[in-house]
Amino acid sequence: MRQIAGKLDATGLSFGIVLSRFNSRITDQLLAGAIDGLLRHGAEQSAITVVRVPGAFEMPTALRAMATQKQPPDALLALGALVRGQTPHFDHLAATVTRALERLSAECGRPVANGLLTCDSFEQALDRAGGKVGNKGFEAATSAIEMARLLRELD
Repeated sequence: MRQIAGKLDATGLSFGIVLSRFNSRITDQLLAGAIDGLLRHGAEQSAITVVRVPGAFEMPTALRAMATQKQPPDALLALGALVRGQTPHFDHLAATVTRALERLSAECGRPVANGLLTCDSFEQALDRAGGKVGNKGFEAATSAIEMARLLRELD
């Protein structure tokens, strides 16, 4: 039996990060965690491109543009933070963006790590952006690395 798994080795890989500016107090921390995760696992700083967009809704468009470049990154990361408000807007946005990220990954054949926080409160989001629960940006980075390596192994 042959078993294949990705490794946490970012050496020689390139990464595209799309960062939502909305809730920047949270998303800046997610970005710091993601970059830390990539660099700790061997990525070169010059192999990381960060694109900033206004909000979560715009992330899939920018990710698609990166995925369809002449030389697309080996893996993409979507980083953002949605915090529930008093209207159903949060639910619609969370579902729409998540579906778009899923569709993009399947269509482009590139890993798209979902680092979009969907939290009930600002405090929950802070806990997931370097607080009590760790940094989901760092986790998205390790997922992106592992999946990019896995796809190379499957080639």
